[in-house]
Amino acid sequence: MGALRAGALAFLLLLLFGCLLPRRGPLRLVSGREEIKAASRSSPQPMSPSDFLDKLMGRTSGYDARIRPNFKGPPVNVTCNIFINSFGSVTETTMDYRVNVFLRQQWNDPRLAYREYPDDSLDLDPSMLDSIWKPDLFFANEKGANFHEVTTDNKLLRIFKNGNVLYSIRLTLILSCPMDLKNFPMDIQTCTMQLESFGYTMNDLIFEWLEEQEAVQVAEGLTLPQFILRDEKDLGYCTKYYNTGKFTCIEVKFHLERQMGYYLIQMYIPSLLIVILSWVSFWINMDAAPARVGLGITTVLTMTTQSAGSRASLPKVSYVKAIDIWMAVCLLFVFAALLEYAAVNFVSRQHKEFIRLRRRQRRQRMEEELVRESHFYLRGYGLGHCLQPKDGAGGGPGIYSPTPASMLLREGESLRRCYIDRAKRIDTISRAVFPFTFLVFNIFYWVVYKVLRSEDIHSLP
Repeated sequence: MGALRAGALAFLLLLLFGCLLPRRGPLRLVSGREEIKAASRSSPQPMSPSDFLDKLMGRTSGYDARIRPNFKGPPVNVTCNIFINSFGSVTETTMDYRVNVFLRQQWNDPRLAYREYPDDSLDLDPSMLDSIWKPDLFFANEKGANFHEVTTDNKLLRIFKNGNVLYSIRLTLILSCPMDLKNFPMDIQTCTMQLESFGYTMNDLIFEWLEEQEAVQVAEGLTLPQFILRDEKDLGYCTKYYNTGKFTCIEVKFHLERQMGYYLIQMYIPSLLIVILSWVSFWINMDAAPARVGLGITTVLTMTTQSAGSRASLPKVSYVKAIDIWMAVCLLFVFAALLEYAAVNFVSRQHKEFIRLRRRQRRQRMEEELVRESHFYLRGYGLGHCLQPKDGAGGGPGIYSPTPASMLLREGESLRRCYIDRAKRIDTISRAVFPFTFLVFNIFYWVVYKVLRSEDIHSLP
């Protein structure tokens, strides 16, 4: 009986244990899921970029793009630098130049500082520029400008973790450049670029250049057709004072040294050859009037056309330029060569005038002798009281001895040779005087405009 009771008790315990096993399994699974959910709640998931931007500068962030950073506090310091992508189209007639630049501005906006996002900086789409505050920069000496939108807007917006904002934009500008053309075409022009605030006074906004070596950068291999862009670029401030207040302004000065190779080939050498060509008439026979006159007139007209062409691409300034002096002197030499032949021709024909004068005097003497002979015959017939002497002429008889024709011919030939020799002497002297005078002018001209100009270039800061 005791054994049966023990076996029955053991069987009941086994049944009880088997009934409890399927219930305890589900309880363990449920508790595991609750532990996973609790763990997920304790470690937050990273915020998506869209949610982060909405929180940083969206409508719910409280950021107002109409209000500058540090409102009613210290002014915003905006650091600027430019990268020159292309530089050219320097025009003298309109006195301006064309430049393509990358304009970069950097400032700090404490409202855009963040810690929630792991990256140190964020490169945002240019459309986000409308959602943040930007400096109201403009170019004070601008004549025209345009943005670039191919293939998309050429703009860059980058926000850093500490609130710094980098804004870069590509621009093509036409800027005014007042020029002093007194030494043209051996001149150096200084063209400026002024960056100024339009609406914010210096109490709210201050522009300043980046480090001097990085403030203005130039693309490698940048060349200009007529100028050399010097490496020295003067950075400075050009604060403007208006009735509306004191506005910040910074500027950079570009020094452009003109290369005169084009003008040497197109202006100086042709005009020099025209002047030398006008001297050929000194070796042409003085009797060949059509040849010498035609050559002189042709060189004068060619020089006039050349001088007009040199002024066509220049503004109508009131002062004298270096190219004007050269063209004027060349025209003067060519015109003087034409006048030289006029003088030679006049002197060579003087003997004819002299012989014509001698013949007129000889005819007057013959007439006076005839009058005197008539006086003598009338007195012989007792009619002398009817004649009264005129102009104090004596009433006594005279004997006229006419000059032999051979003597007159010899005298005329000697006079002709004398005057022709004088004319030839003028040609001979001109062959030496004209080149020597032109050589002296060249020495003086190039020393003044090349040597002294070079000294001025080196003396520039």
